[in-house]
Amino acid sequence: MRGVGGNRITLLENGGQYFPALLVAIAAAEQEVHLESYIFEADALGLAVAEALAQAARRGVRVRVLLDGFGARLLPQAIQAMWRAAGVELLFYRPELAPFKLRRHRLRRMHRKLAVIDARLAFVGGINIIDDLNGPAMTAPRYDYAVQVEGPLVARVHQAARHLWQLVQWSRLHVRALQEPWLTPQPGKAGDQRAEFLVRDNLRNRRRIERSYLWAIGHARAEILIANAYFLPGRRFRHALLDAARRGVKVTLLLQGLVEYRLQHYATRALYRQFLEHGIEIYEYRRSYLHAKVAVIDARWATVGSSNIDPFSLLLAREANVVVHDAGFAAELGASLRRAMAEGAHQVHRGDWHRLPWYVRWLHGASLGLVRLLMGWLGYAQRFEAGGRRQRRRAKPVAA
Repeated sequence: MRGVGGNRITLLENGGQYFPALLVAIAAAEQEVHLESYIFEADALGLAVAEALAQAARRGVRVRVLLDGFGARLLPQAIQAMWRAAGVELLFYRPELAPFKLRRHRLRRMHRKLAVIDARLAFVGGINIIDDLNGPAMTAPRYDYAVQVEGPLVARVHQAARHLWQLVQWSRLHVRALQEPWLTPQPGKAGDQRAEFLVRDNLRNRRRIERSYLWAIGHARAEILIANAYFLPGRRFRHALLDAARRGVKVTLLLQGLVEYRLQHYATRALYRQFLEHGIEIYEYRRSYLHAKVAVIDARWATVGSSNIDPFSLLLAREANVVVHDAGFAAELGASLRRAMAEGAHQVHRGDWHRLPWYVRWLHGASLGLVRLLMGWLGYAQRFEAGGRRQRRRAKPVAA
């Protein structure tokens, strides 16, 4: 859980910081650009990124773009044609060929958001290629984070990007394409921060991101601060947070306050009563849509990435997170989250739950029950509500 040292990890808040850095990096690329995104929207921001990628390809840079076949299924043909003419290589992860058939494998999406430039600079986070203000009645930027990575950790991001690209090629029977050259990263020291790059897939890394969270929560001594857009943890994760609160750790959750997906929203609220009764603080972000997937624990462990804490991210989707073991980075992210809570969030108190009408509480509970029913129908109920005993033995909590 210690990662590799010698890195410089730069926190990027919202698209206002992320996209200028990404566009500068693409413009400066000399040999190779690889970009992955769940959504690629054809708004003004998306068109700017699309043009930057095309310009890089025209000057001889090898440009590869991997998009999810559901999240980016509406990518305009005009952009695809521009990329083909410029020499940009485009692949879709599990393209939607039968949109009206509901099958279990269709939920296995590529939810990662990352980019690697010349095998020396990487971006990882939760920000799709979409303008922060693109959404229903958006008056403030969508709230999210990414990180810019320099140093030895870039080699691991690059390897993961190469692996998935070649896996998708193989699935399309592009056997010859598997021999296409990729740059070889030359990891050099760029700073003094220690960090890990974690992926979630459906093979060896099914629980890797979740285990990292549980390890950090189990060893927390003072404070746990989690901001998550779609928060619907299974029993194991819930018990880890409750155990931390019982031993005196301050646990704070910053969650979605605006209703984006009703079933998920109401199901999450069904968990409030248990959390509030054990002293866990809950804030709902209402200034705009919360899309962040970050956490800070004990001002020394922090993570930024694409993984929500819900069945979709923890059990089905391909995700990518960076975990940073650095007090300075944790302090910066923690300060940013507290500022967001002060400026755009509302604290939910225990009395708020008890004052809700009975039919609203029933709706919340019924929504959670429906989610569990759907997970059972899809064959994931046991994994979603897995007991916490075995995991808690692996990561014994440290006394406060």
